[in-house]
Amino acid sequence: MGLFCFVAAVFVLGLWQQVHGEIKENHVVGKCNIYEGKWVYDTSYPLYNSSSCPFILQEFNCQKNARPDHLYLKYRWQPTSCHLPRLQTLVKSIGRKDNVKNEVKYLFNGKDLLIRMRGKRLMFVGDSLSANQWQSLTCLLHSAVPRAPYTITRIGSISTFHFPTYGVFIMFSRNAFLVDIVIQNGARILKLNSISGGLIWNGVDVLIFDTWHWWLHTGRKQPWNFVQYSSKTFKDMNRMVAYEKALTTWARWVNSNVNPNKTKVFFQGVSPDHMDSREWADPRGKTCTGEIGPLQSRSYPGGAHPAQVVLEKVLRTVKKPVHLLDITTLSQLRKDGHPATYGYGGRRGMDCTHWCLPGVPDIWNQLLYTSLI
Repeated sequence: MGLFCFVAAVFVLGLWQQVHGEIKENHVVGKCNIYEGKWVYDTSYPLYNSSSCPFILQEFNCQKNARPDHLYLKYRWQPTSCHLPRLQTLVKSIGRKDNVKNEVKYLFNGKDLLIRMRGKRLMFVGDSLSANQWQSLTCLLHSAVPRAPYTITRIGSISTFHFPTYGVFIMFSRNAFLVDIVIQNGARILKLNSISGGLIWNGVDVLIFDTWHWWLHTGRKQPWNFVQYSSKTFKDMNRMVAYEKALTTWARWVNSNVNPNKTKVFFQGVSPDHMDSREWADPRGKTCTGEIGPLQSRSYPGGAHPAQVVLEKVLRTVKKPVHLLDITTLSQLRKDGHPATYGYGGRRGMDCTHWCLPGVPDIWNQLLYTSLI
């Protein structure tokens, strides 16, 4: 009897671990890196329909903007050495029949996340790629509890999606550089040592930061006239150097201000663009336009993103717990996931930077959820 009880206890413990996962700060579930894997075709995807999410921004709503293909919607992320935690695992393990299609959808359980976040605030801080992920999460949650009332408000640079039934606030703070841009004597100055936005972030329960794409803008799109570092002012600076200095300022803010008992901090890895097909070993030299499926590999022919290398270097200096939402490589494989000519209401320009919704950012949030449970 004693041996039987021991075996039974081990069995139950194993099931519990399958259901809940073992999430580590270095994004490992057990001995499995959830960010290493490949995209697999799955007929149960997408996790929601664009028509069931009435507040998707026009520039992300590729189906409403008449994108004719649908294959890009049918892929899920499969880690190499494990499955992402599935809340239905226990039910299937004890022999109850279940619909596999529904099980896949439980990879993201929006109602469970709302219950876990009851009375709390989650805030995305960053540029339009951060907005892309924020919008994805609001769609995922709304589709999970479609009858739950919600409000959407915007005050200044902060947009807030509120579920009053759960007391949950899903917020987006538009801050493309994290550090400050100020007006002095009629000039816009990018201050690499100054980070006043931290006043807004203090005390938030979950923070997801992002910055990169605006660092390379020049000409009319460049939002500053001068760059200031310490007591010196420059007309310009090597953008990768400036990026690293700004991230270092952010890292100091985290070390000085974050209480890990109150706040979980994430950093969204660098979201790649797909403007040159030679990076994914297609010599025809086209952009993301016309791409309808992901690369069927576990690595990107173009190699590591240089900004991601800098980001990881800085994150190693942070003393407080920060989880890297390491979405760069898996997103590099999704050359098919951008609006291309189906953003902004139709064929006006080429967008190989942002992502269609439903789409790739839903997987980012699935991985975020995995790291929160």
